[in-house]
Amino acid sequence: MAGKDRQLTLRFLAEPADVNFGGKVHGGAVMKWIDLAAYAAAAGWSGKYCITVYAGGIRFVKPIHVGNIVEVTGKVIYTGTTSMHIAIDVKAGDPKESERHLTTHCIVIMVAVDDDGNPISVPEWIPTTADDIRLRDSAMRLMDMRKRIGAEMEAHVKPSVV
Repeated sequence: MAGKDRQLTLRFLAEPADVNFGGKVHGGAVMKWIDLAAYAAAAGWSGKYCITVYAGGIRFVKPIHVGNIVEVTGKVIYTGTTSMHIAIDVKAGDPKESERHLTTHCIVIMVAVDDDGNPISVPEWIPTTADDIRLRDSAMRLMDMRKRIGAEMEAHVKPSVV
């Protein structure tokens, strides 16, 4: 049911096919897992098909090793009219042990769309705990920063005419 579950965790083993030339899990594989978890969290919250419109602030903190158990957690931290900001934490560790360490963190923005691909409204998420309010406020500050960065980036996508 839409608007009920704001968090989910995908769990799986890092496989040899995920390895890079340095012998660790490839960053591109981690980014794919992030997108999958963000979609699942957004679709679960909204009850709609969702598309990725932004992924940013990706921080690769520690490497993931082949054979590690990987946990990719997506949590709704802000909702707009049609968008959902999803905080993603990737943790990994030896499957024989209970400890998992943070390997990657980022924010992904998903938009719910109808069958024609047009944005459609999502249930509002209202924070209730101090930690949730802190996360929501952080998401709002990041929105303002992205607007300023977007304005600066215009120079790169619209070159001046000389």
